Amino acid sequence: MADKKMPAPATTTDGGIRVQSDEHSLTVGPDGPIVLHDHYLLEQMANFNRERIPERQPHAKGSGAFGSFETTADVSKYTKADLFKKGKKTDVAMRFSTVAGERGSPDTWRDPRGFSVKFYTEEGNFDMVGNNTPVFFVRDPIKFQNFIRSQKRRADNGLRDHDMMWDFWTLSPESAHQVTYLMGDRGVPKNWREMNGYSSHTYMLVNESGEKFWVKFHFHTDVGSMSGNAHLTQDEAVKKAGEDSDYHRRDLFDAIHKGDFPSWTLKWQIMPYDDAKTYRINPFDLTKTWPHSDYPLIEVGKLTLNENPVDWDTQIEQLAFEPNNIVPGIGLSPDKMLLARGFSYADAHRHRLGVNYKQIPVNSVRNAPVNSYSRAGAMRVTNAVDPVYAPNSYGGPSAQPVPGPEAGLWHSDGDMVRAAYTLREDDDDWTQAGILVREVMDDAQRDRFVSNVAGHLADGVSEKVLVRAIDYWKNVDKTIGGRIEKAVRDKIGGKSEAPGMASAKSISDPAGN
Repeated sequence: MADKKMPAPATTTDGGIRVQSDEHSLTVGPDGPIVLHDHYLLEQMANFNRERIPERQPHAKGSGAFGSFETTADVSKYTKADLFKKGKKTDVAMRFSTVAGERGSPDTWRDPRGFSVKFYTEEGNFDMVGNNTPVFFVRDPIKFQNFIRSQKRRADNGLRDHDMMWDFWTLSPESAHQVTYLMGDRGVPKNWREMNGYSSHTYMLVNESGEKFWVKFHFHTDVGSMSGNAHLTQDEAVKKAGEDSDYHRRDLFDAIHKGDFPSWTLKWQIMPYDDAKTYRINPFDLTKTWPHSDYPLIEVGKLTLNENPVDWDTQIEQLAFEPNNIVPGIGLSPDKMLLARGFSYADAHRHRLGVNYKQIPVNSVRNAPVNSYSRAGAMRVTNAVDPVYAPNSYGGPSAQPVPGPEAGLWHSDGDMVRAAYTLREDDDDWTQAGILVREVMDDAQRDRFVSNVAGHLADGVSEKVLVRAIDYWKNVDKTIGGRIEKAVRDKIGGKSEAPGMASAKSISDPAGN
């Protein structure tokens, strides 16, 4: 006997009122004008005009999924955080992204990949914002905005411009380590499932006894080769960009839909608190890594994604991560970029999603009570209850610090200055990038690296910037710099000309002076 087909539900307005027609507006006779009081038509048009929230500035293109994290090791000697108690299982939301591309850009452009995790813990939400590389382009947040602009589009023609990118990079030598990663295989991962993720930033941990530690998070993929380095070649990436610009988004969704759940093993590098004072590399410099020989990885737990979004706009596009979401036992560090991101991410969400973005279900606290004095504002959906101020004598919530020391506190003194981190023994900008090229890459990876850099430089980079770029790579490694110089000169057959900043000059100075 055939199953009886259930009737379709009746269409309603957003107010639950039954709609008279999905196909015909209300008009004066069949051929007459539309009337203003067709409220369903007006609702449809007005909602459509507003259904796209502003895109993120960086990390606009991406997607994500949901799952859980389970702590499998006893790490109580390092942190009292509840989510890192052995056997604890915590729901998570994750988002992967490209940095520079707009919301509709191809997934396979060469770019770092965002790797962000929201843990819905019983002590509140903990957010880790990271990338698929363990370092970043700049170490001071005052340069971040200009860095992003150099990777975006020109003012005159609205096109991305390799000359802008290399102009910024070569004038910012601290970028060399990250650019080396970018121009290598990690610049275009095969997919998100076979990609490692890193906090990049240094965080603080504190245990029940009050001992403090510095930590870096490493999420190592359990899929495929498990090297975290599965990649597309530049030619494959260009081809994929034309064939399927949503290739990475589709791959993740289809894998989870089929029950092929991706997972990552979380590992930590732990540095004793006092080591940071004398270690030969500044441990809070975002452009540097900690050698594993000094601070080996320890296994912590496993993160698994097993649930796709059912409404991409509300669950992924409105998913908001912020480093200021930290829980007892975890804290920020003197990393200047991390400290600035503690403000900038939340502020970006207030602009993009509204001041009450934490009440959007995907961002709301699931497993801990919320007793906040925040009230009113656009899109507020929870009721304010008197008293609405603190301190008060009417039984409102009051601050009750978690017993024991607070993470994220450290001693600091000195005059207020505008200066780079104090240089230490191994704190130059080139050494770690050179090690990556010489000791981490194999011959095939180096060949691809040279080809990637030369191809990028040969595409519209002006001669003055090109000369600096060649010196930049010779500072990283003299041999690799020489190979890049020969390869790019062979490609361009002489000098390179960027369509350049001349067009901008003509606006302010028609004579071109």
